[in-house]
Amino acid sequence: MSAANQNSPAYRRILLKISGEALMGEQNYGIDVNVARSVAEEIKAVNQLGVEVAVVVGGGNIFRGVSKSAGNMDRSSADYIGMLATVMNAVVLQDALEKLSVYTRVMSAIDIPQLAEPFIRRRAIRHLEKGRVVIFAAGTGNPYFTTDSAAALRALEIRADVILKATKVEGIYSADPMKDKEAVRYDCITYQEVLEQQLKVMDASAISLCMDNNLPIVVFNMRTSGNIMRVVRGDETVGTRVCVEKP
Repeated sequence: MSAANQNSPAYRRILLKISGEALMGEQNYGIDVNVARSVAEEIKAVNQLGVEVAVVVGGGNIFRGVSKSAGNMDRSSADYIGMLATVMNAVVLQDALEKLSVYTRVMSAIDIPQLAEPFIRRRAIRHLEKGRVVIFAAGTGNPYFTTDSAAALRALEIRADVILKATKVEGIYSADPMKDKEAVRYDCITYQEVLEQQLKVMDASAISLCMDNNLPIVVFNMRTSGNIMRVVRGDETVGTRVCVEKP
């Protein structure tokens, strides 16, 4: 990449997918407000570039429908509790952003008027056009769908240029890098390869939705300070790109 375009954003509108676990920091449960603040600072920097930023946040730091904590609960009930957990995370992130003077709206797929606006696609796009950060909460509003699927769905609805999937590792690997020292990080990989190799990037339905609509995904390590900005500026040394075919 030439020095001339390093400072200009590579994307006009992004959807940032943050797992609930990312907001835990080093804790075993709940929300680390310091982590929320550092995430908010990075989002603010990207927003100030003129990039329109939408966020989907997970709820795994509080409750996950398919987890040991759900026990033998009915799957639908457990998933709805997980959706409520994402609303809690969204409000925490909104508070962190607004403390930095960033105009923010939480839009929920479940009607909770005291905490969030209902998700209305045209209103969400209008907020983004006005420079507000929009946080989508409560997944898709339906059980049996993950927040990965919600991220893919919302990104397509708002016509985002890319999904930025923030994780705890540097990108997509041939195996779990936490368990396999020989695991190799991919710079670029196709949707088909992700599905065939059953790589744990996003769930299969989310990957298929992105593949069918040619929506690129960048998977990167959010724990490295400044990585969100690097990805937004098109730094191809950061993370792994998922696309229809390799360049």
